Amino acid sequence: MCGIVAATAQRDVVPILIAGLKALEYRGYDSAGLSVLTDQGLQRQRALGKVRELEARLETQPLQGTSGIAHTRWATHGAPSEANAHPHVSEGEPGTVGIVHNGIIENHVELRQELTALGYCFNSQTDTEVMAHLIHHLMKDGRGLRDAVQAALTRLHGAYAIAVICASEPGRVVGARKGSPLVVGLGIGENFIGSDVQALIKVTNQFVYLEEGDVVEITRDSVDVIDAGGESVERR
Repeated sequence: MCGIVAATAQRDVVPILIAGLKALEYRGYDSAGLSVLTDQGLQRQRALGKVRELEARLETQPLQGTSGIAHTRWATHGAPSEANAHPHVSEGEPGTVGIVHNGIIENHVELRQELTALGYCFNSQTDTEVMAHLIHHLMKDGRGLRDAVQAALTRLHGAYAIAVICASEPGRVVGARKGSPLVVGLGIGENFIGSDVQALIKVTNQFVYLEEGDVVEITRDSVDVIDAGGESVERR
């Protein structure tokens, strides 16, 4: 059972992401990884095995940034490996897209074929990488990250909870859920997304539970929720 943590803040979010992943270890997993937006763009670090292996990588190759996403993966599509570990990315203009995902995309084979024909190269066996490339492709038409995510979701068959960032939209994280839980954590000058409250309990005690079909966009100072009908809503 996979785990998601995401954060945007005025401080370095890497310790927040690592602490969140450790809190989600009870779910079981085979690999862990994170992506943060740094001064050099969207940077990623992944490791096969436990979160402590990811921490060891970060000790020798440190990352620092004020927005990021992280994940613990239990293999579904593709064997346990660093290449199949999340986050998955799609590089190039208008900006590198990074995504973490819980769930299963049932029509990933058809989408992979479509995106390959459009020139995208796949570096993993996962259904998740399909979503990264699809969102990136939709942003090429001039859509912002949130609009591209919403458009991509209409193409997906299956279940998902996702968190997405893009190098061209610093300080912004977009999440969505269908058939898999996702919660937003509220802070002061910082906001978070997680698979459950355990991932975020060390940084906040205020939570918004997303409902089926919701899309959420968080920045340091705002949380905007859009329901399955495309309307802006306020969740308790």
